[in-house]
Amino acid sequence: MNRPPLKDAGDSFTSNNLPRRKKLARLWQIVFQASTIIGIIALSALLYNIINQSFGYVAIENKIDPQNLAVDGVPIEQLGKEELVLILEENVSKGKFRQLGREKPFEERSQEEIYGLVIDEVVEPQIVKTWLLSESLTQREQIQAEMAEKYPQAELVFRSWVNKNFITSQQSSEPLFAGIRTAILGSLWTIAITILFAFPLAVGAAIYLEEYARDNWFNRLIQTNINNLAGVPSIIYGMLGLAMFVRLLEPLTSGSVFGLVDPTTANGRTILSAGLTLMLLVLPLVIINAQEAIRAVPNSLRQASLGIGATKWQTIWAHVLPNAVPGILTGTILAISRAIGETAPLVVVGASTFITFDPSSPFSKFTTLPIQIYQWTARPQDEFRNIAGAAILVLLFLLLSLNAGAILLRNRYGRSYQ
Repeated sequence: MNRPPLKDAGDSFTSNNLPRRKKLARLWQIVFQASTIIGIIALSALLYNIINQSFGYVAIENKIDPQNLAVDGVPIEQLGKEELVLILEENVSKGKFRQLGREKPFEERSQEEIYGLVIDEVVEPQIVKTWLLSESLTQREQIQAEMAEKYPQAELVFRSWVNKNFITSQQSSEPLFAGIRTAILGSLWTIAITILFAFPLAVGAAIYLEEYARDNWFNRLIQTNINNLAGVPSIIYGMLGLAMFVRLLEPLTSGSVFGLVDPTTANGRTILSAGLTLMLLVLPLVIINAQEAIRAVPNSLRQASLGIGATKWQTIWAHVLPNAVPGILTGTILAISRAIGETAPLVVVGASTFITFDPSSPFSKFTTLPIQIYQWTARPQDEFRNIAGAAILVLLFLLLSLNAGAILLRNRYGRSYQ
């Protein structure tokens, strides 16, 4: 009796499921491609909007024509300090002139500084109209016609809101002279304090949890809480920072405990409070990243070190940490990149929205780039949105620089165990 050959089970599975699995794979491929395209479109739209606001035509109208201030035919930008001071004294009130002298004696000011005062206080240029980059490139004739009809006394210039003066100038109520130097310094001070406290604490905690902690309920509870804290909204950390650093530890964070300020006027809303609050925010993220980096180090390195008589700590210090450094630094920089862009916790802690003096210590009042951008975007004038777009470009440059640094560190110190 001849029996038909038995079909292999694998052949049956392949013949029955292969078309369906191919269709499913193709569907997921389309979904992933679509999500990537949508992400690229969204990012492109964001960058286009920012760049569109950061460049374009500006109509500027002066209260006094600079040519009328020339001395013997010499334009004011070529005059010496004494002549510029004389022009300033003749064209501003006596009270204003004395105030400028008290802020910084004219003898100590450079020619460039005094020239800037003449422009600000005497010429007083005002922005009467701004145009976006897209309008400036495609509607130039219409813009010139509008200028001739509505602003015949104004000067039309193509302006890049991102320039040297914008980066080196302090804040101002006039968008033409407003800068982000104070905000940049505040961000750098805040992030420096965040790194100073967060990095050693996070690495120490990661070493303990990965190398020393036993697998018991207490350590599992700690690990679970760290994982949960990484997802807590930043505003919650702001409330914690307000209660702990601004109020409870006010003598420390204000500097009064060191005799730097009067205890009766001490205020904990300082750079130190902001940096410690951001430290709490990024600490769980840095701990988790450091744990992953330490866990990625092969156990064979540990066993080889212990096998030749090294102690537990000698093994960690000489072998585990050097091999985990690339991952630890990369995770730290990416966490700090998030901290630079935070606004909500700093608003709660007490960041200033308008401040005209640079921070000089951890106990100074402060503002940061995200806070400054928020304050400018809330203003109704169009020109403040232009300088907000310029500030966003500067902030993006700082973030990209940090991310590039993370990649360089990873490539520089990374090792292969294959």
